[in-house]
Amino acid sequence: MPHARNPGTPLATDWFDAVHINRPAAERRAAALTTRRSVKNEHQAAWLLNAIRCMDLTTLAGDDTDARVARLCAKARRPLGDSIVRGLGLAAMPVVGAVCVYPTMVAGAVRALSNSGIPVASVATGFPAGLMPLDLRLAEIRYAVDQGASEIDIVITRGHVLGSNWAALYDEIAAMREACGDAHMKAILGTGDLVTLGNVYAASMVAMQAGADFIKTSTGKEAVNATLPVSLIMVRALRDYGARTGVKIGFKPAGGMKTAKDAIAWQILMHEEAGREWLEPALFRLGASSMLGDIERQLEHFVTGRYAAAHRHALA
Repeated sequence: MPHARNPGTPLATDWFDAVHINRPAAERRAAALTTRRSVKNEHQAAWLLNAIRCMDLTTLAGDDTDARVARLCAKARRPLGDSIVRGLGLAAMPVVGAVCVYPTMVAGAVRALSNSGIPVASVATGFPAGLMPLDLRLAEIRYAVDQGASEIDIVITRGHVLGSNWAALYDEIAAMREACGDAHMKAILGTGDLVTLGNVYAASMVAMQAGADFIKTSTGKEAVNATLPVSLIMVRALRDYGARTGVKIGFKPAGGMKTAKDAIAWQILMHEEAGREWLEPALFRLGASSMLGDIERQLEHFVTGRYAAAHRHALA
């Protein structure tokens, strides 16, 4: 179920102006997350099943078609083969957290996911660069919501961050939040373009103050997408925001994550830095699709003791 909305706060730059981030220390902490423990056997299978529950199954390609989106939605409904589900002893087929598409693909996705309980998320606001006039970006949000999207992934103007123009960034995101209406808003920061971890922390805080329900690392189109050190800083920002306001903010890493090992690494980060509640789809999403294929292979290996060829699994 969706979490309570973030009402936002007035812009308060003193919440981040004095924050200084030690990059080597952040990188050491991020590296230690995946080396201090080993998740094996049934425990690994449980973590991978949870990753499926928290996955935004995504297609954001220039050659997307209604048929491709329908196939993606079929995979969202049945992300694992029946033999794997039986082998794991599951009472029901797991489903993904959401399906994410372009605005023009939303209506088809809503039809394909009818009665499934799986929400449709839409990118908007001139994805992936966001370099469009604000009125057009707001119109795109409203269009996606009208088509049936219940989650909107917006992109911020990275130039506002690079120029420390926090008031402009706040006003832009607040206007987008208003345009979303009842749809939950995920603010994509494009962290690969923000240069410093200090900028990542500040942009995260401004986005939350402006009403973002989730903060998200990347579009998946940047040269550098989700990394554990950047994710660590964003999670600590949402933790700090929660300590000040009592509001729980969700987190979504996206881009560059392809393996089951990646899925476990980001869940370990959430468990250690935010807590068990952030391992639920209401507060955590993994923005990936190719990752699902490797998760399915790992779960089949757990059930059968053998790795299947990739062509044995349905494409997402």
